[in-house]
Amino acid sequence: MNPTDLRIQDPKTRTYLGSPSLVRAPDGALVATHDYFGAGCPRNHEREEHLTSVYRSEDGGRSWRSVTHLSNAYWGTLFTHMGALYHLGVSQQYGSIVIRRSDDGGHTWTHPADEKSGWLFTGGVYHADPNYHGAPVPVLVHGGRLYRAFENCLGTVWGEGFASFMISADENADLLLASSWTKSNEVRFPASVAPAGTKIIRDWGWLEGNAVAAPDGSMWNLLRLHSWMPGKAALLSLSPDGNELRFDASSGFIDFPGHHAKFTVRRDPATGAYLSLVNATPTDPRYAGRNALSLSASADLRHWTVVHEMLRDDLGLSPEESLKRTGFQYVDWQFDGEDLIYLVRAAYDGAPNFHDSNRIRFYRLEKFRSLLASAGLPRGS
Repeated sequence: MNPTDLRIQDPKTRTYLGSPSLVRAPDGALVATHDYFGAGCPRNHEREEHLTSVYRSEDGGRSWRSVTHLSNAYWGTLFTHMGALYHLGVSQQYGSIVIRRSDDGGHTWTHPADEKSGWLFTGGVYHADPNYHGAPVPVLVHGGRLYRAFENCLGTVWGEGFASFMISADENADLLLASSWTKSNEVRFPASVAPAGTKIIRDWGWLEGNAVAAPDGSMWNLLRLHSWMPGKAALLSLSPDGNELRFDASSGFIDFPGHHAKFTVRRDPATGAYLSLVNATPTDPRYAGRNALSLSASADLRHWTVVHEMLRDDLGLSPEESLKRTGFQYVDWQFDGEDLIYLVRAAYDGAPNFHDSNRIRFYRLEKFRSLLASAGLPRGS
């Protein structure tokens, strides 16, 4: 299938498209969301970015229509649970943690007004702590509980201010009740483990964690990492009750392709392989940033292999211009039968730079399991 644009934004608006999320709703339609960022984007009463748009596709992603907007909804994840559709994120950039439910496939949504209607954890006013931060990372159901990772960006200092934590709830609980949710402790990136002589910088930190269950059933938070260590991600363990998050510096750093950009990790129910769509560094140096997208896989969550390049810049730009102007990033994806479907925040063909994305694009990778054999992973039946 050729890519389908859900939305194209004119860069003259100084409004850019972020945080794509994608799921197949209980009624069978595909539902997608994204939010807006940039100097020209809509702002709320605290002058913060806060708006999300909702789309539906009735034909497997070949066409899309805009159905509604969500105010005070940002950095959110779409997921389904017990016949309902949910959106879990924050109320604004560095806001409160909020959740919404839709019982009609995304057309209408509940409003998180208080602790009984989806207002889960209250953030500070404007940039006063806590400043809850996230991305469209997975909501995982495991061992009778739902899990999702967030961060508290202390002082809104990007990098060293990020303190990672996990929230969880019993799978049978009312997810709109704040009392249903448990929040773990917060863990900051240990810059103190840097080798002697390494200059500590403010940008070092971890963020946009993935709730994942290891092959032995234990719960972990797999985070993207900014540090002195290129090609590394971080694994933090979560206690069975969801209360305690821990990091072991002796074993918590792993090799991970595409460590530098947001990634989503899910486990294939058919093969047991862990998969992620990443901005890996390809062999071609013209595509050494976010202007290429690849499928990576792991059998054990700790050892990862790039198995297939999915996207690369095809605009004929010079290598330098391609790195500056094109980006396929912040990907959310789902298993869809024998295929992978994925939604991309794309800076492509007219974007001012690789970061300031002007498109939200839908793609389908058919029969993806046939690609896993190259990594020594099972292909399934």
